Amino acid sequence: MLDLRFVRENPEIVKQNMINKFQHNKLSLVDEVIALDVELRSAKQEAEALRAGRNKISKEIGKLMAQGKREEAEEMKKKVNEDAQNLVQLEAKEVELDKKVKEILMAIPNIIHPSVPIGKDDSENVEVQRYGEPAVPNFEIPYHTEIMEKLNGLDLDSARKVAGSGFYYFMGNIARLHSAVITYARDFMIDRGFTYCIPPFMIRSEIATGVMSFAEMDAMMYKIEGEDLYLIGTSEHSMIGKFIDTILPEGSLPQTLTSYSPCFRKEKGAHGLEERGVYRIHQFEKQEMIVVCKPEESMAWYDKMWQDTVDLFRSLDIPVRTLECCSGDLADLKVKSVDVEAWSPRQQKYFEVGSCSNLGDAQARRLKIRVDGENGKYHPHTLNNTVVAPPRMLIAFLENNLNEDGTVNIPAALQPYMGGLKVIK
Repeated sequence: MLDLRFVRENPEIVKQNMINKFQHNKLSLVDEVIALDVELRSAKQEAEALRAGRNKISKEIGKLMAQGKREEAEEMKKKVNEDAQNLVQLEAKEVELDKKVKEILMAIPNIIHPSVPIGKDDSENVEVQRYGEPAVPNFEIPYHTEIMEKLNGLDLDSARKVAGSGFYYFMGNIARLHSAVITYARDFMIDRGFTYCIPPFMIRSEIATGVMSFAEMDAMMYKIEGEDLYLIGTSEHSMIGKFIDTILPEGSLPQTLTSYSPCFRKEKGAHGLEERGVYRIHQFEKQEMIVVCKPEESMAWYDKMWQDTVDLFRSLDIPVRTLECCSGDLADLKVKSVDVEAWSPRQQKYFEVGSCSNLGDAQARRLKIRVDGENGKYHPHTLNNTVVAPPRMLIAFLENNLNEDGTVNIPAALQPYMGGLKVIK
C-alpha cells in the first residue's frame, strides 16, 4: 500500500506505474482517492473546529451560570447540542471516507523498481543467468509419478479416495527423501545465519489482507468456516504477520527468519499434463525465508536471498536459472521479483521451483510495522523467498538424479539426511 501523501504529491508517477503494469483500468483510482482525501481532510478540519468551539462555549456557559445569566447560558447550550449533532455526523463521515481511501490505496499497485523489465505477462519474463549445465540423458525419462510409483513411493488413488484430487500419499524412501530435503534446507539456512521458526499454520483476515492482494487471497486461500481464520498458502504470511502493529528498535534489524510449514492452496483453473501428478497440488510443505530490514538494505538482501536458493539446488546437482519477472507479471504489492527455475531433462526446459520478492514497505505499511530509528519512525522493507518447496522440487531432483535402471542417486550433501543411503532402488 502506497503512502497517501506520495500519491497526492506524485499522481503522474503512480499513473505511469499502472501503465507500466498494463493496469489502465485502475488509472481513475488515483484521481478518485485524491478527491476523497480532500473531502476527508476537510471533514476532519470541520470536526476539529467544532470540538474547539464546543470547548470554548462550554467555558462561557460556566461563566454565565456563575454570573446568574441562566437564559443566556441556555441559549448557548442549544448551540452546543446542535454542534454535537453535527460532530456525530462528521465523525461518521470521517470513518466512511477513511475506509474508502484505504480500500482504494490497497488496490493501487506498488511502485516497481526501475530495473524491472516492462512486459504484459509471464511470457515476457527475462532470463538472467544459468547455473550448472542442463543435460539430457540418452534414455527416456518417465513422467515423475511413474518414477515415484516404480519406487513404491507414491499412491495417488488412495489420496483421491480420502481427500480428492490434488492430494497424495508419499511412501517409503520417497517420503523419506521429501523430509530429508526439507530438513537439509532448514539446516542450510540456519548455517547462513537465519533464525529457524515454526509459525502458525492459520492466519486471521487482517494478516491475510496485510500481506497480499484481495485477488491473490481469493484465488489461493481456504477459509475456515464460521471463523476469522485462513489456512496459510505460504508461511511467509504468518512470519511477516508476527510483526503486526509493532515498533522495532533499529538495532534489531535485519530480522531474518526461515520457517517450515505445510501450505494449502486452492490452485484454481485447468492445467497442462506436465502440471498434474504432484506438480500443482492443494497441499505441500515448504522451507521459506523472510527478511525485515532497513529500506536502503533491501536490494542487497534481495540478491542474497535468491542466491541462497540457487546455491541449495546446485548443492543437490540440479541445474537452475533465474528469471526476472516483468512488470505485468508482478503482483500488486511487489517491487521486484525473480523466479528460480530448475532444469527438467524430461521436458528439456526449465520450470519454476521458487520465487524471491522485494515488497518495499507495502506490507509494513498495511500491517503497521514501524522502526524506531535515529531520525524518527519509519516503515521497514519486507522480502520473502522460497528456499525449497517439495513435492515440486522432488520432480527436478528425481529427473536430474535418475539412472537408466530406474534407481535414483542421492547427492553427497543429502546422504546424511537419508541415513547414509546413496541410491534409492
